[in-house]
Amino acid sequence: EAYAALKDPQRREAYNQLGTTWRSDDEFTPPPGWYANDDSHRYAFSDDGIGSFSDFFDKIFGRGYAAPHQNFRMHGSDQGATAKITLEDAYWGREQVIELAGNGRSMRRLKFKVPAGVVAGQRIRLAGQGLPGYGGEAAGDLYLDITFAAHPKFRADGRDIHLVLPITPWEAALGAKLTVPTLGGDVVMTINPGAQSGQSLRLERRGLPGDPAGDQIVELAIKMPTVDTDDKRELFKRMREAMDFNPRDTEFVS
Repeated sequence: EAYAALKDPQRREAYNQLGTTWRSDDEFTPPPGWYANDDSHRYAFSDDGIGSFSDFFDKIFGRGYAAPHQNFRMHGSDQGATAKITLEDAYWGREQVIELAGNGRSMRRLKFKVPAGVVAGQRIRLAGQGLPGYGGEAAGDLYLDITFAAHPKFRADGRDIHLVLPITPWEAALGAKLTVPTLGGDVVMTINPGAQSGQSLRLERRGLPGDPAGDQIVELAIKMPTVDTDDKRELFKRMREAMDFNPRDTEFVS
């Protein structure tokens, strides 16, 4: 059939225009705005007659046909980000502001409340704070991965809080009651006589809140004073003479 169409000039012209699906008894009515380029036999739509163009597709697909972009609906995408907060934010549950990428190149600022007791590595979900939906659909969710900023005093391990507490040699030897900082405020802690550097003491439920709450672990660090006068040097000489003590006698004996 294709060979017969190519032999007949009139049928060949129709074959070139309509392709292999054309039959000699078919009648093709082009849509409004359809024009031909006689040199290349290529066809396209002009900008005229847009309303009639829709009527053309109504004839093909039936009334009520809509272009794909019409009535388009899609739920908004979820979004993820990292939120760096302080240990105080995590302890008290403070509000924070984070800057997020929006659609395209736009940026948006979002205020959110940090849940009290949140820990590093935890992911929190903010419902409906992701990217917006289309066609009236709901926005996605925002997932924030929590990290802690470095703190000058404290270090977090889960909900436990660690603190290195400097003490004097006489506080370690004689014992003392010392004021110790915590995230919730200062507390008084008792140091028993004979405390050692590196020894850890526990303040129960003084870490991050939760169920159960964390503890604060206080590591003692004995610091030596500066010996910069004759009187101070004499004091240490008397200590040397009065105390029969050599820590290496036990530390390095196998």
